[in-house]
Amino acid sequence: MISDQSDGPPPWENGPVAAIIRVLRAQGTAVELLPHLPPRGMAEHRAFLLEQASAEKVLFLDDDVWLEPGALARMNEALDALNCGFVGMAPQGLSYLEDRRPEQTATFTPWEGPVTPERIRPGEPAFQRWPLHSAANLTHLSSQLGLESGQWIPYKVAWLGGCTLYRRQALEDAGGFDFWTQLPPDHCGEDVVAQWRVMEKHGGAGILPAGAVHLESPTTVTDRRVEAFDVVLAATADERTQQLTTERQ
Repeated sequence: MISDQSDGPPPWENGPVAAIIRVLRAQGTAVELLPHLPPRGMAEHRAFLLEQASAEKVLFLDDDVWLEPGALARMNEALDALNCGFVGMAPQGLSYLEDRRPEQTATFTPWEGPVTPERIRPGEPAFQRWPLHSAANLTHLSSQLGLESGQWIPYKVAWLGGCTLYRRQALEDAGGFDFWTQLPPDHCGEDVVAQWRVMEKHGGAGILPAGAVHLESPTTVTDRRVEAFDVVLAATADERTQQLTTERQ
């Protein structure tokens, strides 16, 4: 499913994109092209896509990410084996292959045993894992670990952007992206809110090797003044405080 909110012609009218769609359809893959206007922000856009999907597992893949052959199969196998809320592959910027950042990979922590629920918020130790996904850090880690073809290992994340495979029921149990009504159209970090909510109930993990490559094209989310978690999770905290106050009264 490809959902588009462009002002002009949709991207599937572009020659290379149209050619790939023809290839997929020729191989027997159904491709749905979904114009979705007017744009109401990324959270609403993701909520719309989730409503269209019917599978037990749903992959949110940004349009500037390429998956290597076998990547989806590894994520699918990992989600079944780990039985958590989501797994994902952090997209790697391969223009940074010569840029090694050991200070950022120091937070790498494999999951030992089952993936368990976690609560993550800014300022907490687990939040400091976020630089792990910068540049080509995971590509360097995969090389150091010497992972063989088909092998994968799960690790702890702060969140995963761009390529996340959810267990549909877990995502819906956590509210999906229905919080979009609390946000202005210009916002960022909607995937962070959804993942933190899923992680609190079901846990989540990244997997190595990361078979996702960032195309490093300019972002279309240019206004980042509103972080979704600042609005949504602050509202949730206020609601809980109000509920506790009411119960005490």
